[in-house]
Amino acid sequence: MEQRTEHLTQGANTALGKSGRALVELRWDSSPSPVDASAFLLGDGGRVPSDDYFVFYNQPESPGGSVKLIASDERSATFEIDLEGLAAGQARQAMFAAALDGPGIFADVRGLSVRAKYAGREIECGLGTPGNEAALVLAEIYLYKESVKLRAIGRGFDGGLGPLAQSFGVDVESEEPAGESFSSAASSPSSSDAGSAAAVPAASAPPSAEGLEQPLGRIDLLKKKVAVSLEKKKIPRQKAKVAVVFDASGSMNKLYKNGTVQRAFERILAVAASMDDDGMLDVWMFALEFVRAKQATASEYEGYVDRVYPFPGAGRRNNEPAVMEDVIRKFTVEEPDPAMPVYIVFFSDGGVVETKKISRLLTESSLHPLFWQFVGLGESNYGVLRKLDDLPGRLVDNAGFFALDDIDSVGDEELYDRLFEEFPSWLQEARTKNILRD
Repeated sequence: MEQRTEHLTQGANTALGKSGRALVELRWDSSPSPVDASAFLLGDGGRVPSDDYFVFYNQPESPGGSVKLIASDERSATFEIDLEGLAAGQARQAMFAAALDGPGIFADVRGLSVRAKYAGREIECGLGTPGNEAALVLAEIYLYKESVKLRAIGRGFDGGLGPLAQSFGVDVESEEPAGESFSSAASSPSSSDAGSAAAVPAASAPPSAEGLEQPLGRIDLLKKKVAVSLEKKKIPRQKAKVAVVFDASGSMNKLYKNGTVQRAFERILAVAASMDDDGMLDVWMFALEFVRAKQATASEYEGYVDRVYPFPGAGRRNNEPAVMEDVIRKFTVEEPDPAMPVYIVFFSDGGVVETKKISRLLTESSLHPLFWQFVGLGESNYGVLRKLDDLPGRLVDNAGFFALDDIDSVGDEELYDRLFEEFPSWLQEARTKNILRD
């Protein structure tokens, strides 16, 4: 009987067993430079406990043998994972990556694929559309509570293997080619210090993995993309409360079921983890009625959307004013802070008809340090949202809007650049008019 291949969409996960061995196979048809495959075994906080937990061609086995690079050639690489050993070890999250050892980008790598094999299953991991990065985080196998899971990631990383290794707590020693010599460090050097990385002191002791239940690598990777966009917009150290509002009307049902909303949620959670002092993301979902959900954190992101949706009233028509009033109430009545901006990302797939009520609420909220970034999902009827720049009566322009045909097809860098397009000018104007008081 022919084996059926399962397809895991980018960002999605599936449960594996608690014991036995799994294979992760990377294959490609051609590439502009040699492809180096590697694995990072991460402990608490999403960092390697020591350099021994970085598996690559010069170090093909992790401590205890829980992850091994068992084969590699010009067009493939294969890792073997002992699931029971991974679950029992100090580092219980294995991130698999690839980097180009020379010129080129992953958009130029042809026939790239990643498949996991376990207990008669063959699982193809969705990678999305590789962009102009020289490194790519492919997938992860990790312990989640009592389960071992596989997640497809497919996220690009600028700079190649060296900066990628540094992001996981590995220090690339000075004057050495990427991938040749590594040692663990207490903290990653900045890009400006890359040439003197050997001066960074080694970690005195590996972090404890006690209580590690959630994979933090995905959010950590997204945070780096957020940091790049904030730097571009010249607000790298801006602090803000961050909130997200998701349309949950009937036409959104498919996007909830196929994981699109969960993936969008994770991308906004990285914004909160970067900008909010406590890393908390406030979450609302709405249809005719709305729900103010439990605040989300980077340690509890997996399956968050499924824990909230569906809620009573989900799947009916959308009623934006009701949920907007609750968002305003929380940040102006329940938790007012004139010195802290609130950055609100509002996702909708259209059907916006309450023009007068929405206009009134945006006008009233312009007196407070609240900025609304509306994001349209698809090309639909967005009503007043398309005319925000011309909305009269507001003390400041406190809202932006853009629409996306398919949010999953938009790279992280592009998405974050667009999300922060109008926020900096609002910050400046809000300070000038004493709406935001430093």
